[in-house]
Amino acid sequence: MKPASFVRPFRGLLAAFAVAAFAAGTAHAESIVVASTTSTEQSGLFGHILPEFKKAAGIDVRVVAQGTGQALETGRRGDADVLFVHDKASEEKFVAEGFGVKRYPVMYNDFVLIGPKADPAGAAGKDIIEGLKKVAAAKAPFVSRGDKSGTHSAELRYWKAAGIEDKGEAYKECGCGMGPALNIAASSGAYVLSDRGTWLNFKNRADLVILVEGDERMFNQYGVMLVNPEKHPHVKKEAGQKFIDWLVSDEGQAAIAAYKIGGEQLFFPNAEK
Repeated sequence: MKPASFVRPFRGLLAAFAVAAFAAGTAHAESIVVASTTSTEQSGLFGHILPEFKKAAGIDVRVVAQGTGQALETGRRGDADVLFVHDKASEEKFVAEGFGVKRYPVMYNDFVLIGPKADPAGAAGKDIIEGLKKVAAAKAPFVSRGDKSGTHSAELRYWKAAGIEDKGEAYKECGCGMGPALNIAASSGAYVLSDRGTWLNFKNRADLVILVEGDERMFNQYGVMLVNPEKHPHVKKEAGQKFIDWLVSDEGQAAIAAYKIGGEQLFFPNAEK
């Protein structure tokens, strides 16, 4: 039997080696920062695909979840390596101004108009413009993201197409992400525009339901871009491009397609081959 005085130091030495080995492994792990929409995180997509990417490439991804407008500003400042957002016009402008290298389409889903099951405004149907006209005419409460996100930009386009500038006192901007906006709508019985992915992953629905869907104008495309290292030399060009290449590869596209909630697919891959 070994004396206790020998066993204790030996165990301590093993523990020290284990900690040192772990620290050495994590210290050398590559990592990138991805500024992305709240919808990709709050839908649960990143929790599904990022472990697959780490397994394939050995690169850690730190996600900064913001509205698309904020994510683009983060990229302009050089505070992210990659942007994963959903406002095509703003993305193309970002690249044209030299802040992004190239925009790659990755996947799509759609927007949906959410509201109380009783639908006091009578907005239900397949026409988002008519639906919003009815919400405005009924002076029904409406929660807007108000955060320059891709969803907020789409909402403003729909109001403009409906010819409605003054949306009334019942229209409230929360300046918040998709999840918090849905929570506010659920607690106040309001209407709100959401991406379908976040809605499917949202649990606190109260009596909210989808009222308008299927309008082709509610198509919601996502794109990914590397922040231009010529603007910001510290950008991790190689690791960031590996993430982009994986997203648009057959493996990455399959991982996106495989993410489902209750058997329903949330995002549909459509990278250009």
